[in-house]
Amino acid sequence: MRGDFAAHIETALDLLWKRAGASIPDWLPMNYVSWLPIAYDVAARFTANSSGRSNIYLVLLDYSDRRGDDHGVYVGMSRYSPAQRFDQHKAGIRAAGSVLKRGIEVLTGPTLHLQHIKRGDAARIEAALASALADAGIRVEGGH
Repeated sequence: MRGDFAAHIETALDLLWKRAGASIPDWLPMNYVSWLPIAYDVAARFTANSSGRSNIYLVLLDYSDRRGDDHGVYVGMSRYSPAQRFDQHKAGIRAAGSVLKRGIEVLTGPTLHLQHIKRGDAARIEAALASALADAGIRVEGGH
């Protein structure tokens, strides 16, 4: 690919995604995040007592225009799936400003075990998870 024009590279990447896109799992992030293993470890400490309709989700935020780490995370809770809620944020529907402006993608993997839980558990875990991620040195938004 070295020496090829950007248009040729973009065409090749589009073809690759068309052929392989369906085989890539939803939980696999599309961006490199240095602190992602820490986020998995921190999120694994939390469990819900019973099942329900709420979901905990993380959204990768782009802070490349700021000093320090290029990425942060938004911690949220919703009755919608994480992907649906991210789309709502990006469309401006009950959107958090940080996700609307800086949201890149949903980080599904760390909170996969925190889906379909009771609202009370979700509210408790959302706040505690945001605090724990911040204590681990990750820039955190949300988590009210």
